Amino acid sequence: MGLGDVLFGRRKLKEASREKLFAISTARITLESELGLKPVAAAVCFKPLSAGEFVRAENELQELLGKVAQESGSRLERRSDQFGYEWIVLRDEDFEDLVTSAHLIGEELQSRGFGPQLLAAVFRFEGDSNPVFWIYGYKRGAFWPFVPTGGEQERDNARELELKAKLERELPIEPDLSRWFGVFDAPL
Repeated sequence: MGLGDVLFGRRKLKEASREKLFAISTARITLESELGLKPVAAAVCFKPLSAGEFVRAENELQELLGKVAQESGSRLERRSDQFGYEWIVLRDEDFEDLVTSAHLIGEELQSRGFGPQLLAAVFRFEGDSNPVFWIYGYKRGAFWPFVPTGGEQERDNARELELKAKLERELPIEPDLSRWFGVFDAPL
């Protein structure tokens, strides 16, 4: 950050950390065998681009999605949420393909200069009374659990802490609980 950034209140966005994303592949055994959770979908969420960058990036993004779908066999769809964030939703029977596809999308966006726009990779699991999401925050390089209860913006904090305790040896868990943001109404 330079002097001009300090004077005018601008901050450079932190680059995405993508490599720790693969930790969820090894945690899958615990998730399935000990917790009874089965993976059903994943998504990569990113901030939309400014109008000037949008035209160039839109063509590159469509090319990227076609490439990822062809290489992994995953089904991909693009969605926007009510807050204007973009989601690339991935569906595949093979969990390794979901993780690899999410990583590949992050890598490609990063290599094309859009790494600072990467927000999170989200993995949805079912098997509990409520869906369980494991969210990977690209900026922090860490996971956290999110368990919505179905109520209006309510979550099961006790279950989230239980999941943290069960998986903190297998996953890099975000230590600051105030950063455990929920993804209510995520389109996956």
